[in-house]
Amino acid sequence: QVQLVESGGGLVQPGGSLRLSCAASGRTFSSDAMGWFRQAPGKERILVATISGSSIMTHYTDSVKGRFTISRDNAKNTVYLQMNSLKPEDTAVYYCAASSRFALDKSRYYAWGQGTQVTVSS
Repeated sequence: QVQLVESGGGLVQPGGSLRLSCAASGRTFSSDAMGWFRQAPGKERILVATISGSSIMTHYTDSVKGRFTISRDNAKNTVYLQMNSLKPEDTAVYYCAASSRFALDKSRYYAWGQGTQVTVSS
């Protein structure tokens, strides 16, 4: 059973940057696609970015394209989300999740972390 632990969230001013990390254990990490999702208060949890096991394929939701970068280090069993030019509307709890295949639908993800809060405010 895979376990996921996120870190790196916090309070940042608009225009600032944060890097989220998600450490995975309990399974062959490199065979799974990994995704970052976010959920703002009162809103649905949505996919922010996802990356295939080999890093060949990535996908970003339109609102973060050009600002966020997903990457992974299979030797460290870790996936990252570099977030630049942050906006107040990026404020949410961010979750990482694992899927057995590259997927955009959150129902395809079988394991989830506990989430890390990102707050963008002056």
